Amino acid sequence: MPIRIPDLLPAVDLLNSENIFVMTETRAMHQDVRPLKVLLLNLMPKKIETENQLIRMLSNSPLQIDFELLRIDHEESKNTPTAHLNSFYRDFADIKNNQYDGLIVTGAPLGKVPWENVRYKDEVAEVILWSQENVTSTMFLCWAVEAALNIFYDLPKKLREQKLSGVYEHQTRHKHETLTRGFDDLFKAPHSRFADYPVNIIKNHTDLHILASSEAAGVYLMASSDRKKVFVTGHPEYDAETLAQEYWRDIEVDKNTPIPINYFAGNSPENKPCSNWRSHANLLFSNWLNYYVYQMTPFELEREDK
Repeated sequence: MPIRIPDLLPAVDLLNSENIFVMTETRAMHQDVRPLKVLLLNLMPKKIETENQLIRMLSNSPLQIDFELLRIDHEESKNTPTAHLNSFYRDFADIKNNQYDGLIVTGAPLGKVPWENVRYKDEVAEVILWSQENVTSTMFLCWAVEAALNIFYDLPKKLREQKLSGVYEHQTRHKHETLTRGFDDLFKAPHSRFADYPVNIIKNHTDLHILASSEAAGVYLMASSDRKKVFVTGHPEYDAETLAQEYWRDIEVDKNTPIPINYFAGNSPENKPCSNWRSHANLLFSNWLNYYVYQMTPFELEREDK
């Protein structure tokens, strides 16, 4: 089954051109199935690019998915047309009485900004706390991990001396864990962050299960025992060129910006990068949808007290 998205969302044409099956709302109206309802809180500046990346990951599944987009403010965006936001994004007030099978909270370009100084921290916290009663399983990506760890465990931001940027090798830590089913013992994933997640900090200050980590990058993947919370400190959804785009953006601000590790061929930014993490990324999202969402969610999403 495909992912169901609004007829005019830019991802329709892009993913069709890649031979990825997506179903428009018009066509889906004629199917009598109960699709999974997945909500995306998109905090990335290039929202259309992030939509495309995550829809691409979610579409690699036999499950039919209703995909909705959420925003938390109406600040003017420099990277996304206002018409797009007004057409396809919903406000929290419009959806807070709904129930969802899955929620994805993206990263955000906040660099070294501490949690207490984040402009929209109250709005993000409201959605994250709401998700614990209204969503079967939530996946936090990159900066969203930092936010969720602060909210659930009062864990302050720990900074690295230098930005972690590049593609790093990770090791799975639980052989039979369903979220990493099918992963190789060693796999690669991209990172782009200043935040640090040492194994000992997560072990000593949370009750989360560490499912994959790296000597260089620290904890990469962790989850709660009840499968309601999944934390991914990297960016498995990134396209091959995304880290390069971020590098060239950063180099304009700081000429000493380090070259992303293990990314450009020959370690030269003049060479075109290629993706070597896509297979693991597809498995991660497919496993999350299957084992943490579909296998755990009730057939009817309405609250029991209704």
